[in-house]
Amino acid sequence: MDGAHSAALQLQQLPPTSSTSTLSETSFSYKENLIGALLAIFGHLVVSIALNLQKYCHIRLAGSKDPRAYFKTKTWWLGLFLMLLGELGVFASYAFAPLSLIVPLSAVSVIASAIIGIIFIKEKWKPKDFLRRYVLSFVGCGLAVVGTYLLVTFAPNSHEKMTGENVTKHLVSWPFLLYMLVEIILFCLLLYFYKEKNANNIVVILLLVALLGSMTVVTVKAVAGMLVLSIQGNLQLDYPIFYVMFVCMVATAVYQAAFLSQASQMYDSSLIASVGYILSTTIAITAGAIFYLDFIGEDVLHICMFALGCLIAFLGVFLITRNRKKAIPFEPYISMDAMPDSYLHNRQLLFKRYSNSRNVPHHYLESL
Repeated sequence: MDGAHSAALQLQQLPPTSSTSTLSETSFSYKENLIGALLAIFGHLVVSIALNLQKYCHIRLAGSKDPRAYFKTKTWWLGLFLMLLGELGVFASYAFAPLSLIVPLSAVSVIASAIIGIIFIKEKWKPKDFLRRYVLSFVGCGLAVVGTYLLVTFAPNSHEKMTGENVTKHLVSWPFLLYMLVEIILFCLLLYFYKEKNANNIVVILLLVALLGSMTVVTVKAVAGMLVLSIQGNLQLDYPIFYVMFVCMVATAVYQAAFLSQASQMYDSSLIASVGYILSTTIAITAGAIFYLDFIGEDVLHICMFALGCLIAFLGVFLITRNRKKAIPFEPYISMDAMPDSYLHNRQLLFKRYSNSRNVPHHYLESL
């Protein structure tokens, strides 16, 4: 009896099984994923509202006799405040969820912009015309929502603490160094063709944006994670890697904005939104998977369902942006047939003179 009693006491004193601790860690990782996803969705939604508010402010001032500048209106400042709030939410989301989950959620801003555009449309329409005109937007929004749900449900659950040691370890790992070498070579080749060969194709420009953007999101996650740990009491700001990541984050973001500005001058915004989202999301997920090892330990089913969610979200964004109005190109009031022969001869001489000069902008030659 004494032996049986002592055995029972030993069983009662055993620690919890490993399966229980695994379940608690899994539930905690899903909780962090949910927090990060909600912050990203909130941020992108608020940014979309802010951009539409500022656009509404510019349109209202342009259509009225109000002499005030746009930055002297309350609407524009409200839009700026909401934009900063939204960007802060997106920035904070990188500290909680894996990069592979946060990046594709930028589709929320496209969905929100499409819904806002439909709700606040000023044109008169009949129900049949409305459904025929916006059926692609409705289908695209539905697909984007389904894709977003799959992304959140089957996202990777890697939740490594962004300490200075961990970030440095990932930065000098051979898979990421190999990825960086390939990316630098590809970026230099694209930049050469873009600058020297005048390869102004939208894919070339947006690939440059996507390659820079992948480094931006990698550094944003590191900076956000180290800041959150510092706020929680585990100071990370004394590591040099924090400032290296911060400088890289700012630099890549600035150059990314410059290339986007150049693309917006040559192509329609809807085309930039769809192609840019697909390229930037794909390359950013690849960079996150290599740098942060997001998909290590994930089963094949979760990876396939996550990839399916990305594809559905891509298709949804493409359908939404495909339905947007394209800008009407400028048409001259005077046809070229009505021009004097001397004027046409002078244009031809100017084109021959400046076509071989690298200092003349490309759009100026096209205008000749």
